[in-house]
Amino acid sequence: MPKTGKHRDVAVKFRDYYEVLEVPRTASADDIKRAYRQLARKHHPDLQPASERNQAAERFKEINEAYEVLSDPDKRSKYDALGRDYKGGMDFTPPPGTGRGGTAGDRDTAGNVGDFSDFFASIFGRSAGGTRRGGVRMSIPGSDIEGMLPVMLDDLLHGGQRRITLDGHSLDVIIPRGIRDGATLRLAGQGGPGINGGPAGDVYLHVRLLPHPRYRVAGDDLEMDLPLWPWQAVLGSDVRVDTPDGPVMLTIRPATQSGARLRLRGRGLPRGNERGDLYAVARVVVPTRPSAEEREAYETLRRLASAPADRPATP
Repeated sequence: MPKTGKHRDVAVKFRDYYEVLEVPRTASADDIKRAYRQLARKHHPDLQPASERNQAAERFKEINEAYEVLSDPDKRSKYDALGRDYKGGMDFTPPPGTGRGGTAGDRDTAGNVGDFSDFFASIFGRSAGGTRRGGVRMSIPGSDIEGMLPVMLDDLLHGGQRRITLDGHSLDVIIPRGIRDGATLRLAGQGGPGINGGPAGDVYLHVRLLPHPRYRVAGDDLEMDLPLWPWQAVLGSDVRVDTPDGPVMLTIRPATQSGARLRLRGRGLPRGNERGDLYAVARVVVPTRPSAEEREAYETLRRLASAPADRPATP
């Protein structure tokens, strides 16, 4: 009977898949997907001059292998656990219980990508994921498109729908209620066309809030200036205030100082099932053209005031 040899793990060179995709180890799934699409389009053999296709095919193979691992949560977790102490190019010996593999398949011709590397096979096995690529002409997703989406305060409060034109294409955009300035909306499959039957890319719209003539955004809250006449601030008054939900009556307490923040609860921006607050900031305004009677009243106030006329006002 022929002798059977005992299998031994053989050291291979460690591959830093994060370095291959040019992303940090903390990269999100979207970051990894975006990096893959950009690099795959850049190095796809079919897009290179004939003299550079062989080199591009090798780089394209590395990019696909890295994405195969980092785009799969289970594979990425296993890779991170095994590779945290390694750097690219270091000798790596797979621990017991990991995959087994033979020699990686070679690239047939430019544009045809072979199987995964020995390093991949040593961890996941040759048939992991059922994604053998030997001799298969590779497709590639389309490129992503990025743009700005200007929104108004009413869009943040109530949501809405907008039709925009981006790179010559008209897009219908649904703006969700409660979105914030700086957020990013993703329109799946509405980006650039794929190559060799690959899926279309995505559109990423970065939300930018247009200034409002009355309200300012402060986190989940809104702010507005509330001009008050001196007698309203000194004596107190009920003042009509326009809010995004319509006018309300706000009680001004006596001796309200300029700069005081008066809260209207629950009239700010949506935050889940609740809303932030609206703050009316008191601004005491003096008449620019007082009548004769008003001037006389102010003269009387100056005579009766306990504060010295040649000193700045103090609360």
